[in-house]
Amino acid sequence: MKVAYQTDVGHQRSQNQDRVSQFTDKRGNQLVVIADGIGGNRSGDVAAEMTVKRLGHRFIEDGPETPLEAIRWFAREVQLINDEILKKSKENIAFQGMGTTMVAAIAFADTLVVANIGDSRGYLLHAGMMTQVTIDHSLVNELVKSGDITEEEALKLPQSNIITRAIGISPDARIEVNRFKFEHGDQLLMCSDGLFKTVDKKTLKDVLQSTLSLADKCERLVKMANEAGGPDNITVLIGINE
Repeated sequence: MKVAYQTDVGHQRSQNQDRVSQFTDKRGNQLVVIADGIGGNRSGDVAAEMTVKRLGHRFIEDGPETPLEAIRWFAREVQLINDEILKKSKENIAFQGMGTTMVAAIAFADTLVVANIGDSRGYLLHAGMMTQVTIDHSLVNELVKSGDITEEEALKLPQSNIITRAIGISPDARIEVNRFKFEHGDQLLMCSDGLFKTVDKKTLKDVLQSTLSLADKCERLVKMANEAGGPDNITVLIGINE
């Protein structure tokens, strides 16, 4: 998988609490991960940094060999990171209340295993169709699922930033993990909420389907989010199965 990514503070935040990275294990499999720190000035960036670095370190040291193993690996490793963040936040008042969302994917030859907790998202573009492959753990998504509001209305509600699950907030880090076919030419888009709350899904798809390079696609999406006000940190990662 060929990958590019970009992160930006946006126009209305003083600090970027998003973290993004890519790791390759000894078998040539790849892990990509985005974490969006929460807790305001309560060291959300520390929680995001810990999540990305430790998940990457564990992947390089002892990553899963198969997609099925990757499902169990994600659940185990994220729970261990959750325990570490909770421990750190109890030991130091400066870290109290810190947490982070996460979206991550492991690319095998023809399979993608995607994990998420919180409201950072993953999309898969396959055969001209773009599908969200993560589930938002947010208050507004609960209302969407119950049919009380539409997806469009959800993005406009002031409660749209309230998440119902995160790493480092409770003893049980319940992540979603699913696997998908990942064929030649398919594209993976992962992002923090600073992108999808400002740029609509059709525009995201149009940019992915453009002839721009992966790096230029990332740059274009970040620019669009900033032109829409840049209310939050913006992080974008795009991978293509070549």
